[in-house]
Amino acid sequence: MSLDKVEQLFNSKLISIQEQGLGKSNEKIITGIKAAENGFGPRYLLEGYGGRAFLRMNSNSYLGLALHPQVIKAEAEAADKLGTGPGAVRFISGTYQPHKDLETRLSEFHGRDSAMIFSAAYATMMGVLPQFISEDTLVVSDELNHSCIINAIRLSHPARKEVYAHANIDVLDKILAANQGQFKRVCVVTDGIFSMRGDHARIDKIDACCKHHEGGYEEGVISIVDDSHGVGAFGRNGRGTEEVTGGKADILIATLGKSLGVNGGYVVASSVVIDYLRETSPFYIYSNPITPAEAAASLAALNILDSHEGFHLLEKLRGFSISLRAGLERLDYETLPGEHPIVPVFIRDTKKTSALVAHLFAHNILVTGLNYPVVPKGEQEIRLQVSADHTEMDLNYLLDRMAEFKPGCR
Repeated sequence: MSLDKVEQLFNSKLISIQEQGLGKSNEKIITGIKAAENGFGPRYLLEGYGGRAFLRMNSNSYLGLALHPQVIKAEAEAADKLGTGPGAVRFISGTYQPHKDLETRLSEFHGRDSAMIFSAAYATMMGVLPQFISEDTLVVSDELNHSCIINAIRLSHPARKEVYAHANIDVLDKILAANQGQFKRVCVVTDGIFSMRGDHARIDKIDACCKHHEGGYEEGVISIVDDSHGVGAFGRNGRGTEEVTGGKADILIATLGKSLGVNGGYVVASSVVIDYLRETSPFYIYSNPITPAEAAASLAALNILDSHEGFHLLEKLRGFSISLRAGLERLDYETLPGEHPIVPVFIRDTKKTSALVAHLFAHNILVTGLNYPVVPKGEQEIRLQVSADHTEMDLNYLLDRMAEFKPGCR
């Protein structure tokens, strides 16, 4: 056996990836964190960059809970008591008390009957969506849905897939009306917050549309929402897109690895649905869960979110997100309105986007640039992400550096 022939093929594909600007192997390696000081928030040290300390504007840790003393303490104490790993899948002695405590608390937090946790949010969608799709199922998906949804649909092999224009309820309505009588069941699946833009789905309208057409399908119309960027970052109480829109998904998926600052994913739904998933989802049955210590840390983070402290962190986050958008508009940068901490800055040119990312990095600021073909031509942007552990001085420093670059964008 030899890898010589296939390595030649892989090497040509790697070259193509690099030529398209899609390479991801040049990872920035964090080696340490400097605590907040002198009016600035935490700074991050990177391997190979000496003592330079970077402002991180591309983190999903929206509330800064990954550095919260109570969360760190909860994880350390649970690891000391229960060890560093579960040692087995859930049904083979891999379930620990922190797993059950976290699932109970998640179901309460979201007002659902039951919850179950997975190793990651991506694994959650991959493990949940296929269990609702048969050879008689139509899947309807928003055109800007995340990769996990796209790949979960591919894994599922539905009878048909339809894609509706981004957040366009009229198109969704027409799809559901046109397909009545052709399929037994429909799964309408969407992100809550769309990760590239920070805008959100109208879950209330999706819910109403699904209910309106449910009678036309023998097994109904099921709404499935992944609100990984919404829970803990959106809404006055951090309940995400459901709280903001007043809608409620039949199946809600989210993460422990963004606002809660730990690791893992989860789904909340009715007790029957969760019981069914525990018996059928291979990503749950055949994969180790998050560690007991991670579950304990997630529970501590969730309790902080659902407290007076969490309410003030959310207020701070919302204020910073609004302030950053206003500052960008004053500098004549193009962004989208809203209160979510994902703040897109549309540059609409690949070279200028890359130049802005490089300019900010030269001034010790980490941002994410999104260029074609990751986004369509004309949609090139940098994605800024605000955190509650940022400060006004951090945002002012960022805006000052963006102001320096602005002449190059015209």
